[in-house]
Amino acid sequence: MEKTVSGFRVKTIVLIGLMTAVTCVLGPLSVPLPFSPVPISLTNLAIYFTVYVIGTKRGTMSYLIYLLIGFIGVPVFSGFTSGPGKLLGATGGYLIGFIFMALICGIFIEKQPSKPYLHFIGMVLGTMVCYLFGTLWLAYQAGMSIKAAALAGVLPFIPGDIVKMLLAVMAGPQIRKRLYAAGLNEGKRD
Repeated sequence: MEKTVSGFRVKTIVLIGLMTAVTCVLGPLSVPLPFSPVPISLTNLAIYFTVYVIGTKRGTMSYLIYLLIGFIGVPVFSGFTSGPGKLLGATGGYLIGFIFMALICGIFIEKQPSKPYLHFIGMVLGTMVCYLFGTLWLAYQAGMSIKAAALAGVLPFIPGDIVKMLLAVMAGPQIRKRLYAAGLNEGKRD
């Protein structure tokens, strides 16, 4: 019989912790842009992989743990920053938007496990929701118009985000299959 902690199997807790750690490693890696308060970050790539590897519910939980870690002061946000000020600052809307991105991407991946084109569509829709949260918050915090916030916080990121989505669609299913074969994941093998 497998050990459980508060209803979670130990291997599930380990996978959530592992994917949280991956996000903590990739999240701070960023490239500041001179024309935008929003840096290029690998956080969304980590989230795309996380929902592929451990699913919607556990992937979103992993991201929420990452947010909590950053909120309490561990420098895991872009540029090795942290704290409540980061969540309330100009880029906080994107950090909150990533929650919904994880949910939307995960639902598309779980509901249609053998249709990568739908996974991509889910990632696009999830990322658009994240962009919406980020743009509205950036406009409010920086005193910008919605158009100016979108030009600074969305437009420059679209090409790179498409590349990240394509990487996740190509590698995510393979990682999930290997974890399933190793008995580490309870998700669908497809």
